[in-house]
Amino acid sequence: MATPDFIVKLRETIGHDMLWIPAVRGVVFDDAGRVLLGQRADNGRWGLIAGILEPGEEPAQGLEREILEETGVVAVAERLVAVDGSGHVTYPNGDVCQFLTLVFRCRYVSGEARVNDDESLAVGWFRPEDFPELIPGHLEGIERAGEADGAAYFQR
Repeated sequence: MATPDFIVKLRETIGHDMLWIPAVRGVVFDDAGRVLLGQRADNGRWGLIAGILEPGEEPAQGLEREILEETGVVAVAERLVAVDGSGHVTYPNGDVCQFLTLVFRCRYVSGEARVNDDESLAVGWFRPEDFPELIPGHLEGIERAGEADGAAYFQR
């Protein structure tokens, strides 16, 4: 995930101190029930399409932007699936952060899934039986997005 300019500027002031970052993640289903996944360029892991919100950006719109930028797919966020806070993450350069992630169920609208920026090595549609090994927590997000009751999950 490329570091947004606003975080680079914050780091100039706060150094490596812990930074609380709002993020979004999308479970995009197509009409065949497949899920859109991407293989991250930074660690080679497969997972849902995700990103950091820009200051003042609405979460659903930010996620739709991230999906289009990273995969070339136009999707619409339909409902909130989960809210979770990661533990502290320390990057190799010493930066420390914690993500507050909003997970949304999304509906495919148009576009061909493809690598559309430098954040992914591969992008594609997968049926559940064909999922590659996923980033921890991403399979749970997919399962919750598929639940009929539509209730959002909050970790306690």
